[in-house]
Amino acid sequence: MNIPNTITTARIILIPVFITAFYLPHQRSAELATFIFFLAAITDWFDGYLARKLNQQSALGAFIDPLADKLMVICALLLILSRHADNNWLLFSSLIIISREIFISSLREWMSAMGKGDQVAVAFSGKAKTTAQMFALLFLIYEKNLFTMPTFVIGTGLLVWAAILTIISMIDYIRSAWSTLKAENS
Repeated sequence: MNIPNTITTARIILIPVFITAFYLPHQRSAELATFIFFLAAITDWFDGYLARKLNQQSALGAFIDPLADKLMVICALLLILSRHADNNWLLFSSLIIISREIFISSLREWMSAMGKGDQVAVAFSGKAKTTAQMFALLFLIYEKNLFTMPTFVIGTGLLVWAAILTIISMIDYIRSAWSTLKAENS
C-alpha cells in the first residue's frame, strides 16, 4: 500500500459514513453529508496527483481508484433519488450516468484484455463530465438554498448537463475503441 492507494481506500471507507450522514435525523445532516462528499471528491483528485507526482502508480490503484469514484457517485445518485423519486430530470440523468459508467468500465476491461487499454484513456469530455457531475451532486446533497441561491435547482441543471456530457464522453470512448470493436466483430 502506497500513499495514493491509502487515500483511495479511505475514500471507499467514507461511503458508509456518507450514507449514515445523509440519513442522520439532525438539522445539520445535509451539511455533514455534503462535506463528506466534498472530501471524497477532493481526495479523488489528490490521490491521482500524488500517484503521478510520487511515481507511485500501481495496478491496484488503477483498479480501486475508478471503483471508489463509481461507488461514491452511484451511492450519491441513489440517495438523492430516494428523496426525490418523483423528479424525472434526476431519474433520467442518473440512469444515463450509471449506465455509462457500467458501459465504459466494461469497455475498458475488454480493451485491456485485447491489449489495447491505452486506446480508451480518459478524455477531456470525461473530465468535464466528472467536474459537472461532482458540482451537481454537491448542490443536490446540500439541497437547501444557500443565501438566495437555489442549490437544488442549480444541482438539477448541472446533473442534466453532466448527463449530456456523459453521452458525449461515451461517444468519444466508443470512437477510440471503434477500430478494435469493428475488427473483433468481423
